[in-house]
Amino acid sequence: MPATIHDVAKRAGVGIGTVSSVINDSRAVNRATRERVLKAIAELDYTPHPAARRLSSGKTFTIGAIIPFFTRPAAVERLRGVMSVVAPSAYDFTLFSIETAAQRAEQLRAVPRRGRVDGLIIFSCPPTQSEAERIIKSEIPTVLIDAYSPLLNCIYIDNVKGGYQATKHLVELGHRRIGYLGDPLEDPIGFFVSRDRFRGYRRALEEAGLPFDPRYHREGEHSLESGRRMATEILTQPDPPTALFAFSDTIAFGVLEAAKDLGLSIPDDLAVIGFDDVQLARLYGLSTIRQQLFQTGVMGAEMLLNRVSNPGQEEMHVQLSTKLVARRSTSGE
Repeated sequence: MPATIHDVAKRAGVGIGTVSSVINDSRAVNRATRERVLKAIAELDYTPHPAARRLSSGKTFTIGAIIPFFTRPAAVERLRGVMSVVAPSAYDFTLFSIETAAQRAEQLRAVPRRGRVDGLIIFSCPPTQSEAERIIKSEIPTVLIDAYSPLLNCIYIDNVKGGYQATKHLVELGHRRIGYLGDPLEDPIGFFVSRDRFRGYRRALEEAGLPFDPRYHREGEHSLESGRRMATEILTQPDPPTALFAFSDTIAFGVLEAAKDLGLSIPDDLAVIGFDDVQLARLYGLSTIRQQLFQTGVMGAEMLLNRVSNPGQEEMHVQLSTKLVARRSTSGE
């Protein structure tokens, strides 16, 4: 029969309350006693029953994550970073995917609730003022990743600056007709990354004295095929752009496919730059704006677990840098 908490207590020579305190880390136990209990647990191969553990500790031992578009490569990398921290911990991990504005509103209302999760990560969709205030009132430790709120812990990048870096690179290479392909600028679930990168694109054009030409701008769904379609539309019109900035590497891969279909040479006929620096970008020779996707997930998960264990700390706002990575799709090297 599997060992019970009573067996552990008997082996360690302590009460079951002490065993529970060691398992749940709910009160201080002196080092020698803790080591005896841990040794007994190891010798007996004791595994606490999840329901009993939750009941005795008053905790769910669950970290929740609300995330839009979780199958996108950038989201997958961030999730990998989170899981590298959460998986070895004492916490289970529950993912709440959102694809619509209604789902977003419901998840932000229902998930931050005592008895459901002990901590919450929200990816890429910043809560409104009232939503953030509701989360704070729930007293559920929360960290935003790839999103910013002055009221909550967050780890984010400056997407406007990233869009500016990408476009300025193309300007410095001598391009004057530069297009932008991305997700819809106004997103119903509050995913404003494309809008911010577009603002950076416009800023770089303005600084260089280049007019914005709406013929060189397309919005569409986030996929390689969408990037291919949007690029084909732009590149087959009269006086097409000589360079394209794609909102993400995924869309940029579609641009490269469209260029191949049209017999265009990269980068002689068309320069292409993406955003994210996902693993395939190097294989494609794609110039891109690198953000620390995996590390962002690691930092967010570590920040959250720290706040679950040590509530009451001041909010932290961590802005990570972006970096231009020039490869053969713009420089020919």
